[in-house]
Parts: sequence; C-alpha cells; structure tokens
Amino acid sequence: MSATLLLLRHGQIKANRQRRWHGSTDSALTLKGRIQATLTSRALRKRGDIQAVYTSPLQRCRHTGALASSHTTHRTTVIDGLAEMSIGDWEGKKFTELYGQYKLLERCNEDLTWRPPNGESLDDVAQRMASSLQHIVATHNAGDTVLVVSHGAAMAVALATLLDNDPGKWGNYHFRNCSLTELSFANKPSLGRFNDCSHLGLFG
Repeated sequence: MSATLLLLRHGQIKANRQRRWHGSTDSALTLKGRIQATLTSRALRKRGDIQAVYTSPLQRCRHTGALASSHTTHRTTVIDGLAEMSIGDWEGKKFTELYGQYKLLERCNEDLTWRPPNGESLDDVAQRMASSLQHIVATHNAGDTVLVVSHGAAMAVALATLLDNDPGKWGNYHFRNCSLTELSFANKPSLGRFNDCSHLGLFG
C-alpha cells in the first residue's frame, strides 16, 4: 500500500470560458472558479482524510488549493513541476486555431520531443509531472491521501505517462474545472474515480 493522490484541476478562469489555451500564463479564478473551489472544500471536509496539499505555482492553482483546503490547517507546498504545459508563443490562442491552423495535437502526438515556439514538448511535461508526483508519493506514508492541484493538459500527460507508458495518449484524459481524480501507487499506478464533478452541482 502507498499514498493516494487526489488530483484536483483548478477552478474556472476566463480563458477556459473563452476556449483559449492559457498554459503557463498566469491568471485569476473567475467568480465561478472560486465557487467551484469552495464547493470542493466542502466535499473534502466530508472525506476528512487529506494529509497534505501540493500545488502548481500558477495563481489559479494556488488560489484553488487555498480555498479547497481551507477546512484544514495544512500549509500548501508549491512545486514548479506541477505547472501547466507551456505552448510558448502560441499561448492565448483559441483551441480552434491551435487544433486547426497550427495543428498542435498532430505535431505533439507525431513527435513527443517536438516543441511549439518557446514552448514545451510532451516529453518535457511527462518527465517533470511524473517526477513531481512520484516525489510527492515518496514523501508520504502508506495510506496517506494527498491533495495535488494542477492543470488539465499537465495532468493528462502525467496519467498517460504513468498508466499507459505513453505521453502521446494524453487525449484519453480530460479534466473539468475542479474535478477530482484518485491516483493510487500500490504495486503500480492505478486510477480510482476519474474527473468526478458530483460535488459541484450546478457549477460543474
């Protein structure tokens, strides 16, 4: 038995509403995002089993983590490796542009080492995310449950790497804002509940 990671995607930001890739660009939660994080805190309070909180350095995750863990006395630890995938000069563009004109998904999936201009490759993200999550697990005792606040693309690449041994399968994993996903590390990484938004009600 090993620690269980409770992966939490950050709450809504304006770029999510506009269907733009924000990546490593810093941005604040919307009102809806703050409500989502507060509702997550209520759900986690009912669980009562969070031993620690880790978050990406970007403010949308730090704020989500602070609100979601407000019922605990745990200090939040920021880990740079949990940040969102950077697509460099293309950040802020709409998904329709990125997937159509720029062929982002095709290029990433055809060559795991390909990088957008001044951005990261899938391999870059896979290495830092897997390393960060494994470090967190190694830091905690068997049976601990740890809250990890990160981003949609970064977590998708992490799961594809840890579960499928192929970062290129990141398209199989989609996370809604403030969804909860359980990742266990017993003999090998395994997925429990996935992309669970049941605690968000009308704000999911």
